[in-house]
Amino acid sequence: MATVPLTLERRRIKVTPFQILSYVVLGIAALAVVVAFIDGPTTFMQVLVIGLSNGALYALIALGYTMVYGIIELINFAHGDLVMIGSVAAAILLEERLGQTTSSPEGWFWLAVVGVIVMGLCGLFNATIEKLAYRRLRNAPKLAPLITAVGVSFILQNIGILTNGSAPHSRSSVLPQGSITIGSIEIRIKYIVVIAVTIPLLLLMTWIVQKTRVGKAMRATAQDRDASQLMGINVDKMISYVFILGGALAGAAGTMFVQVNSQTRYDAGFRLGLIAFTAAVLGGVGNLLGAVIGGVLIGVIQSLNDSGLGWFPGQKWTQTVLFGILIMMIIFRPGGIFGKHQQEKV
Repeated sequence: MATVPLTLERRRIKVTPFQILSYVVLGIAALAVVVAFIDGPTTFMQVLVIGLSNGALYALIALGYTMVYGIIELINFAHGDLVMIGSVAAAILLEERLGQTTSSPEGWFWLAVVGVIVMGLCGLFNATIEKLAYRRLRNAPKLAPLITAVGVSFILQNIGILTNGSAPHSRSSVLPQGSITIGSIEIRIKYIVVIAVTIPLLLLMTWIVQKTRVGKAMRATAQDRDASQLMGINVDKMISYVFILGGALAGAAGTMFVQVNSQTRYDAGFRLGLIAFTAAVLGGVGNLLGAVIGGVLIGVIQSLNDSGLGWFPGQKWTQTVLFGILIMMIIFRPGGIFGKHQQEKV
């Protein structure tokens, strides 16, 4: 009986320079985190909570970026300034109109009411911007809507100057100012509140996009606008819905931002927008989960670097570290951690 010889082929594992560099960078980052923990375990845990709180806010803002990009492929550079408008509106309504300047059950109630109002206002504001500034440029060269977004950013900054002034304005916070002590670790309650508010909003947004009929129509529009129109989907309405949802997230982020930082300033949106854009690129622009994880990672990296623990250089190098991450991602992995880089056909 003849036997059939079995041949085993060696599979060659091809390792790209990017993969080698990625492993090296990740290894150094992991080692830096370990050294920071050894340098000050108590401080490390406190800084970690602050980083998660900041990361939650960045995730809210980054989701607005990534949703708009996913459906019309526009980097809306005015989104960070919309967060600034939300923070100013929340401060004016809560402090100047309602007179809530101290932490109390009444203040917490009105904070929730103001938060919902500001989310609605920012959502409508964002949809109005889309209709007036972006809608007629959908079929224009991509540089045109990008420049328009920068112009809208300057307009929003001037609105911020008119409503808040050109100098930073101190604001009162109604969030609890105490802290919770776990062993030797002291955690500010306001950071826990931010995380507790942000997580349900992110889950709600994910549910709307993934499970509802409107969300399915949004995803269909993002995938193929022409086919969506043939199937009876109102593309203009779906895009407006996306801008409303993104604006609502910006309003929520602005409300929480002013409560945590007790300050409003007209130029805050520029920095917040760039950091959130970095988070979106890190996670993968157009990917909802990537935007959330990217925001959390950026928040944690920022807080650890500000602390100066271990190998982290300190606060004066934070911007360099964050935007160094942005540059590296754009060069070596433009699609981000969870995204896929697709070359455009010319």
